[in-house]
Amino acid sequence: MAAAQPKSFVRIVGASLVGTTIEWYDFFLYASAAALVFNELFFPESDPLTGTLLSFLTFAIGFLARPIGGLVFGHYGDKVGRKKLLVVSLVLMGGATFAMGLLPTYAMIGAGAPLLLILLRLVQGFALGGEWGGAVLIVSEHGDDARRGFWASWPQCGAPGGNLLATGVLAVLAAVQTDAAFESWGWRIPFLISGVLVVIGLWIRLTVAESPVFLAAAERAGERAHAPAVEVFRTSWRQVLVTIGARMAENVSYYVLTAFILVYVTTGLGLARSLGLTAVLVGSAVHFVSIPLWGALSDRLGRRPVYLFGAIAMAGWAFAFFALLDSRSTPVIIAAATVGLVLHGAMYGPQAAFFSEQYPTRVRYTGLSVGGQLSSIAAGAVAPLIAVALFQKYDSTIPVSIYVVAMCAITTVAVFLAKETAGTSLHDEPALAAR
Repeated sequence: MAAAQPKSFVRIVGASLVGTTIEWYDFFLYASAAALVFNELFFPESDPLTGTLLSFLTFAIGFLARPIGGLVFGHYGDKVGRKKLLVVSLVLMGGATFAMGLLPTYAMIGAGAPLLLILLRLVQGFALGGEWGGAVLIVSEHGDDARRGFWASWPQCGAPGGNLLATGVLAVLAAVQTDAAFESWGWRIPFLISGVLVVIGLWIRLTVAESPVFLAAAERAGERAHAPAVEVFRTSWRQVLVTIGARMAENVSYYVLTAFILVYVTTGLGLARSLGLTAVLVGSAVHFVSIPLWGALSDRLGRRPVYLFGAIAMAGWAFAFFALLDSRSTPVIIAAATVGLVLHGAMYGPQAAFFSEQYPTRVRYTGLSVGGQLSSIAAGAVAPLIAVALFQKYDSTIPVSIYVVAMCAITTVAVFLAKETAGTSLHDEPALAAR
């Protein structure tokens, strides 16, 4: 497959990165706010840890809409194209996040406040469910086979990029405002900023050309009836299971490293919230840089070896992470989060190319989105909730570490059962049943 022209391809990668960064900014902003202030603003009648549990429950509810979004966006993305659906997802996500900045709190309208919060969270989840698959495909299907791991990893950088942006804005506000001012009105600012970011993202994303791989497949199919949402479960169910299993450790570890850390540092260790935010901020910056390096390494060594290294290393780090946090030392806490996120990148970097190469073009958007988002319910949706519940019940982080290790074991098995896909042509119909 011929590579796209350098200038146009770099623009495609840049547009995908900017779009995913904005959407993940919106999504992670909610996660950070759930850990820091939503318990007091929307669930003020509960004790701190129970309020945080309820806050993270609304965070988890957003994940329930992600497979639905993946199915809907994937189905139409495989029928009418990747680009159109990416524009719709960005508008939905940005609109919901902006509206959160205008929400009344529990003190203003009572029980209606958390209900409105949940509704907007569902819209966020629906939009993100369709965003990820399209964003990685628009790059994967434009690029060349030999360097797909590197180029397709750039949209993945949108996750730490968005987290970096969300955490950075919150950290600045926490530094320049009193806690009272932040909880009164300052928390709204990052959500309202989303409106500006969406306008920028749309302007960039509308310049992207449609995937040539999709256009070629659509031309071959002609007017033939095509139902990707049905076909993916009939012809590619093994690949869907591999996708789900491979994401378990990646998803769970990420939310423990970036969301639960905020709870443990403040509630468990009694340290300043700014310390947890700084650790996530620095870790996300290094994470951003490491992801393309892991993607490039997967082009040389293969997707499976790099991914397996990440899963196995994360299992070991699950215990070291909390031991380092318990030091209460600022540099050590920052290092703990940073190393953890670098190890996470070994799974996240090759992931876009690895998963894209699992499916034929006719169902690629659907399979990638549905498999990825179904795993989000079992993994990311409940990870902060389970971590907080385990810590609350046992007053120890050891059960949380064991939980992460169990997810790493599932991922290791799933990746081991998948075939190596590095260098696969996306113009071919891959026969990648599990070994």
